[in-house]
Amino acid sequence: MQIKEEQQEKYISLAPIGDLDANSSMQMDEVIQNKIDAGVYNIHIDCSGLQYISSAGLGVFISFMDELSANGGKFVFSDMTENILKVFQLLGLESLMTIVNNKNEVLTNFS
Repeated sequence: MQIKEEQQEKYISLAPIGDLDANSSMQMDEVIQNKIDAGVYNIHIDCSGLQYISSAGLGVFISFMDELSANGGKFVFSDMTENILKVFQLLGLESLMTIVNNKNEVLTNFS
């Protein structure tokens, strides 16, 4: 899996390309932890290149939710394929996480 990073004014955008599974979840975990260590708490996850996400991949995001929230930040997910969105819906994560249709809606979710 490849992770593209793009710094925005109020958040960092991370775009995983490929599969986010047990083999690649540590890579995503490390990238997010490095951002938090650097004081970045608003994180956009661009899912347009994400082909598959496993429970290990979801666990990465869940594990950081409280830390982001405690520091006034959060994840905002965008551009999910139908299959990725279904995984979030089946696990009830859409009520816990901010999911928007596309990148144009991301900024309004970070105050």
